[in-house]
Amino acid sequence: MKTIGKTIIAVLCIGLVVGGFYLLSNKKASGEADNVSEVQKVILKDLTGDAYPATPREVLKLYNRIMCCYYNEEYTEEEFEKLADQARLLMDQELADNNPAEQYYMQVKAEVESYRSQKKTINNASVSDTNDVKFGTVDGAECAYLESSYFVRQKSGFSKSIQEYILRKDDEGKWKILAYNLKEGETAEDE
Repeated sequence: MKTIGKTIIAVLCIGLVVGGFYLLSNKKASGEADNVSEVQKVILKDLTGDAYPATPREVLKLYNRIMCCYYNEEYTEEEFEKLADQARLLMDQELADNNPAEQYYMQVKAEVESYRSQKKTINNASVSDTNDVKFGTVDGAECAYLESSYFVRQKSGFSKSIQEYILRKDDEGKWKILAYNLKEGETAEDE
């Protein structure tokens, strides 16, 4: 009887040691994941395979994350180019062709520098609710129409702008940003 009791106690002790080691190693691994910046998280997203966002809203949410990284985060030149490359992967081929990589880099860089010189940051970016996404067909291609609002913090307070986006489904069934423009009359400033 005593040997059975000692065996059970030994098994429990070994279980506790192994369990404790497992918890510590998982805590360390999750702590290392917490050290990854938002820029790195966005850059590491594989947009060439099955991890591509499945819906127009998800595409726009990821695009907004990239926008927030541009304007709010610190990054190297190499990270900036990788962010821009990720944004271009979300673009319809027609939009990407109209914004060659080097030209796109320069445009975004100029906008970001302008924002930073004015001490502006994107405080919040949100996408239309699922019920507000409108779908249609243009020239035989499926299209989705949705909006994204951006709250920008600046010296004088906050401003809000709304962008209208059109996404088109490509030959692989992926939603891509075809066009966007600022919705007129939607910018407001609080002092």
